[in-house]
Amino acid sequence: MQLYQVRYFLAVASTLNFTRAAEQCNVTQPALTKGVQKLEQELGGQLIYRERQLTQLTDLGKEVLPMLERTLASAAAVRRRAQEFQRKDVAPLKIGLAPSISASLVVDPIAEIAKFVPGLHVELREVATDKLVDLLLEGEISAAMVGDVQDVPDRIDGWSLFEERYVAVLAPTHRLANRPSIGIDDLRETILLERADCDVAVKIRQSYFPEEPPQLGHCSGHDLHLQHMAAAGFGVILAPEHMPRLPALKTIPLEGSPVSREVRLLAVQGRRYSPALDAFVKVARLRDWSFEVTDRAGPNATVSDVTRASA
Repeated sequence: MQLYQVRYFLAVASTLNFTRAAEQCNVTQPALTKGVQKLEQELGGQLIYRERQLTQLTDLGKEVLPMLERTLASAAAVRRRAQEFQRKDVAPLKIGLAPSISASLVVDPIAEIAKFVPGLHVELREVATDKLVDLLLEGEISAAMVGDVQDVPDRIDGWSLFEERYVAVLAPTHRLANRPSIGIDDLRETILLERADCDVAVKIRQSYFPEEPPQLGHCSGHDLHLQHMAAAGFGVILAPEHMPRLPALKTIPLEGSPVSREVRLLAVQGRRYSPALDAFVKVARLRDWSFEVTDRAGPNATVSDVTRASA
């Protein structure tokens, strides 16, 4: 199937007149007729019924019309994007985020590099950490922000951005809401809301629940879902300090040696950076992330151990 054949058919479908369709496509009528006939042969059926002055679409023609319209529109969109890319009108940047790494972390860096990278077009993808590494190696994403990750291939460069604690997030009406801090014994008697694919889930269970599993309530792969459930009183979330929270929730530090994690930036070693990726990596590595964590997490978060990584 050739695009010119699709264009000829769509012109006839819109005008229901071969002469006007040929003029619209700037070709002779025999050439247009031949192109439509080739399309009909490939699709295995007649698309247009023509008898003297009467031109109509057949049932097959009506069936494939919207699909062929989308095909031609998609082809035009591909051409435009390719032209924009060649002119550098578009600077794509695909960033992968591990679960529980909030998009709030990249908002300000993106805004900063947008000032001097014309046409910046960012795509954010949330995927499990091990799959993010695969996407990096396959070139499907430009960079990734992850928490605890094991066995990173040698081909992946990694930079530490900051370390953060996990804290308790709960409704003000929760029985533990007025505590200055929450102890491990309290956690063991509390229903927890579970974040699917949490990168520190194993560490949390080893630290707080070495003998008996926690009392788990509802589960979700989205932080906002869990927050709404916590606000409704269904349980407590153990969340990273940087996670923005609903105004209806409180953040309380954990006693003792709370679970913490290191947030890192990953990119493929030796691969040529686009201007957008180069700018993002530089901004991310130089940024004072302690301010970011304090600002996003809210006044109740504990941030004394949050440190900016050295280059």
